[in-house]
Amino acid sequence: MNAEQIKGYLTKNVSDKAQCIKISFQKRDPVYGLFLTEEKDSEGLSAKNFWRIVTQKNLEAYKKTGDVNLSRIFSGSDMTRLSLVAE
Repeated sequence: MNAEQIKGYLTKNVSDKAQCIKISFQKRDPVYGLFLTEEKDSEGLSAKNFWRIVTQKNLEAYKKTGDVNLSRIFSGSDMTRLSLVAE
């Protein structure tokens, strides 16, 4: 996916910034996580089609601490599909 497709999906479908998303990839298992779009470096990363994501295993700790170091950076070009996870 390109950066515009990902930004469009997040803008259109994610009303709650803390909503978990299933991220499917070409050559690996899907990842469940939260896109961090409000961080200082998010604009620069998204311009290069990289995305800061807190994976599901670190989500509780992130919600308690807000520590950006719990996130990982993923390439948008490896992503094939995004879908919301039912709560």
